[in-house]
Amino acid sequence: MRYELTDLRLFQAIAEAQSLSSGAAAVHITASAASYRLKNLEQAMGTALFVRNSRGMDLTPAGETLLRHVRELLLGVERMHGEVGRFSAGLKGHIRLLANSSSLNGFLLPSVGRFLLAHPDVNIDLEERSSQAILNAIAAQEADIGVMAGEFDTAGVRAMPYAVDELILAVPLGHPLAAQDALRFGAALAFDFVCMSRASSNFQFLRENAQRLGKSPNVRLHAHSFEAVLSLVQAGVGVALVPRSVAAAVLATGRICAVRLAEPWARRKLHLIVRADGKLPAFASAFAQFLLEDPEVAATREPGTAAD
Repeated sequence: MRYELTDLRLFQAIAEAQSLSSGAAAVHITASAASYRLKNLEQAMGTALFVRNSRGMDLTPAGETLLRHVRELLLGVERMHGEVGRFSAGLKGHIRLLANSSSLNGFLLPSVGRFLLAHPDVNIDLEERSSQAILNAIAAQEADIGVMAGEFDTAGVRAMPYAVDELILAVPLGHPLAAQDALRFGAALAFDFVCMSRASSNFQFLRENAQRLGKSPNVRLHAHSFEAVLSLVQAGVGVALVPRSVAAAVLATGRICAVRLAEPWARRKLHLIVRADGKLPAFASAFAQFLLEDPEVAATREPGTAAD
């Protein structure tokens, strides 16, 4: 069997994108070169790795087996480079980080920025996903580090306490709910909402909790950022379900009000997760520890809660 690491990286990229052209772009080669390399890899393996269809490319059973081994192998290569890299100055590498909207907008971005400034040879691919999707991706070794909310089965991952946040209802001044200290989520659904984009984990969470009550939120507008959402709340367009950490700066100005939600899910425990065996390249391990030790983040955790 003759193939190179480039072929395996290409195979993984195509499998994750379910597209030959997108996989080729991810490893910076042309589609024609990718097609040739993939054909060579399938010949070396002696079996088809993909089924081509109108939607793209799906893995065959042989391809699924190969993907598991390729992820493990490439992770080992990353660890090798990371450990050998300790003998040179600085950290070098590429980290794939997944985060839900609360952790991304409330805590992660300042930490990520400081880490990148301190380590110019480390690049980070940061993507927002729902907490369940993050859990599945880390367990499947599709990403290095995840930050997610809620209770979950830790099989396949190692979880460490990251931060504690609270989902609140942001309401305009003078709104009928502004005088409320706390209320049930179902009562809030009687009013108009402004929300994050339909694809955001924040909106998906809001919609799922409304559906559990047999209701659907009346969304006046989907905005592209929490900043835009809070601006619309201030303008009186509607109310919004947002993390307190995200709304803190605007709340401090007195331009909007915060109403607590009397729901068990409103208090959000965020966890940093890695794969169950904890095997990360040195640069990724250093980044995970940097996130956990950020003083502003650590201060939100309950006293005595260690992020080991």
